[in-house]
Amino acid sequence: QVIMVTGDHPITAKAIAKGVGIISEGNETVEDIAARLNIPVSQVNPRDAKACVVHGSDLKDMTEIQLDDILKNHTEIVFARTSPQQKLIIVEGCQRQGAIVAVTGDGVNDSPALKKADIGIAMGIAGSDVSKQAADMILLDDNFASIVTGVEEGRLIFDNLKKSIAYTLTSNIPEITPFLFFILCNIPLPLGTVTILCIDLGTDMVPAISLAYEAAESDIMKRQPRNARVDKLVNERLISIAYGQIGMIQALGGFFSYFVILAENGFLPWNLIGIRINWDDKSLNDLEDSYGQEWTYEQRKIVEYTCHTSFFVSIVVVQWADLIICKTRRNSVFQQGMKNKVLIFGLFEETALAAFLSYCPGMDVALRMYPLKPSWWFCAFPYSLLIFVYDEVRKFILRRHPGGWVERETYY
Repeated sequence: QVIMVTGDHPITAKAIAKGVGIISEGNETVEDIAARLNIPVSQVNPRDAKACVVHGSDLKDMTEIQLDDILKNHTEIVFARTSPQQKLIIVEGCQRQGAIVAVTGDGVNDSPALKKADIGIAMGIAGSDVSKQAADMILLDDNFASIVTGVEEGRLIFDNLKKSIAYTLTSNIPEITPFLFFILCNIPLPLGTVTILCIDLGTDMVPAISLAYEAAESDIMKRQPRNARVDKLVNERLISIAYGQIGMIQALGGFFSYFVILAENGFLPWNLIGIRINWDDKSLNDLEDSYGQEWTYEQRKIVEYTCHTSFFVSIVVVQWADLIICKTRRNSVFQQGMKNKVLIFGLFEETALAAFLSYCPGMDVALRMYPLKPSWWFCAFPYSLLIFVYDEVRKFILRRHPGGWVERETYY
């Protein structure tokens, strides 16, 4: 909603407002209705008029309630012959309605309103130095339409920061849960500290940065302005998605590959509980697996480090899906497309780095990472696909039922 506040005469202000479209063609003020019906202005119900022109002298005598009534009941409003103090009163009135207020101005008199507004916008060419200092945004070309471009760019930056944070936080769950099960269930350690560093400082870096290059979603300018008091960069819904939903699926993928490798080596899942003390006992070189085969300490550690590598690779695989779903917050990934070349490079980079760390000679000594069978790379693929399908369904429900339970609980 655009409100015109000017020092011009009401007749001039009204003509300009109609000329630039602030007052739409066909919308009438109280005076227009009175003239059309040939009745006194006092007999016209103000609420019958969609447009309204308010004189500064009338505004001076208004109470806050009367001003609020005008702002609530008229969609097209012009304030004429206003003083700098009255501009400030109008801004405060709009903010009382819960609106996010942006004020444009170029003179010294506009400075109080620019300062009070949520977004003060000064003119870069015609604007005074005082107004520029009070403003949050400066239009270098003095073009009113540039405000829309600036708002879109700001929303895009905020969106992409959220997406990058959501992607980065998600892998914390598959990194933490192995240690929880290691402590609570006394199983061999599923994931090592070195492999966690390889994820956080290696494979996740480029993909997280690549989301900053993501193009705007098609609905970015159709959304309501965010509530700055509630909609923070990291909110409870983002934590719920990253930790409670996607992160849990990722952890399942990691544990599945862990149990597959141990089972292929003779240790079935139900026999692992409580085995940690014997598993880590250096003096025990005849630990029996589920089939009675004996394992030395060194042999057990090779299997354990192979599990670390497999869990690490599984996190990389499920992070493929996480990166792709983080491209959008509401739209389908198929609508958005895969035009972000940096993101595509990030997918290849994290995969290549994971393969390098797994198969490069000497990594078994340097980082305790052992080569994997090709089939072990595919253990986490179903979970990666599940993440993608789950989030696409969630976004579909968001679009079909705006304002519904799914949006209230999961739209971050």
